[in-house]
Order: sequence, then C-alpha cells, then structure tokens
Amino acid sequence: MKILLIGAAGDIGRAAYQKLSQRHDVVTVGRTGGDFQVDISNIQEVRELYGRVGHVDAVVSCAGDATFAPLSDLTQDSFMLGLSQKVMGQINLVIAGLDILPSGGSFTLTSGVLDRDPIKLGVNAATANGALAGFVKSAAIEMPRGIRVNVVSPGLLEISEPKYGQWFHGHKPVSSIDVGRAYAKSVEGALTGQVIIVA
Repeated sequence: MKILLIGAAGDIGRAAYQKLSQRHDVVTVGRTGGDFQVDISNIQEVRELYGRVGHVDAVVSCAGDATFAPLSDLTQDSFMLGLSQKVMGQINLVIAGLDILPSGGSFTLTSGVLDRDPIKLGVNAATANGALAGFVKSAAIEMPRGIRVNVVSPGLLEISEPKYGQWFHGHKPVSSIDVGRAYAKSVEGALTGQVIIVA
C-alpha cells in the first residue's frame, strides 16, 4: 500500500511512520521537510501535492498547529490558527483527496486528548479536536466508493513529556508504539467514522 503521511517529522508522525513503514511504502510530507512539502491550510497547495505524488492508497495526517494561551488572551486571529491549520488543514486533505483515493482507500486524521480531558491554556486545541471528531463522524456517511475516514486521538506521548509535560499535570503519557498501532488500525482495518482513542 502507498501511504501519504503528512506531519511525518513530529513525535506523532514518527510513531505512525515507524509502524506503517514496516509493511507499506510511506511517502513523507512536511511543511519544510520530507519527500514533499505543503501548507495544508492552503487547499490549492494540497491539490498540487496530490498531483505531484500521484497514486496513493491512504492518507495519514499528523499535522496541524494550535495556539496554547489563556482564554482571556486569545484573539480571533490567534484562535484561527487551530481552526485553519489543525481543522481546515486536515479537512482540506480529505476534500482535495476524495477524487484521488481509490475505492476502499482511507483518510486518517489526528486530534488529541484535550477535548476529552482539558488543560489550562488548551481551549484552542480542544476546540479543534472536537471539530475533527464531528467531521469524521459526519463525513463517513457521505464518503464515496467505500472510502473510510477516522481520527486518531492520542494522549500526550511519552517522548513528548519532557517538552510539554508541565502543561499536562496528572495525565498519563502514552507510548509511541501504542500510537503507531492506532494508525495501523485505522489504515489497515475496516473502521470508519471513528475517533480512535489512545489513552
């Protein structure tokens, strides 16, 4: 299977790559690195990416920024970061890829724990995560040709704890191995319209 993996350089992307590359041809994409580069918030760039990559059987997105700040400090512009990057960026991959993926192909997006178990400063990310959950549940019933769509929702990765752990007091970190398995479950399995939680 040929898999397009966006956000391959991040902690979550590396976990997905480690698992999926054992059995599949994984093409890596990043904002500045990887086999190809793209800004997923720009749907024209996403369309051009699909044109350059050619045939793919599955798309996995581990990309998307959000603003971490107190609610009282958020502005419309800073709040839009999570909506334009994490939400619409990943939705752009689906919209632009519907005519690209073959019958039975799949999209796997990435959200996170914060809409289920919030932290201070995390309202933008939590909002984005909740939006992605709603998107995949609804989009799944309209997917053509048996194409599937899911979202993986991991907790804080163990590998990310040194950098982000001070914000996630009391959260139990999850292993990169378990996160990788969740992406394999989405890509290689039969689920659709699901939030695949890694906790």
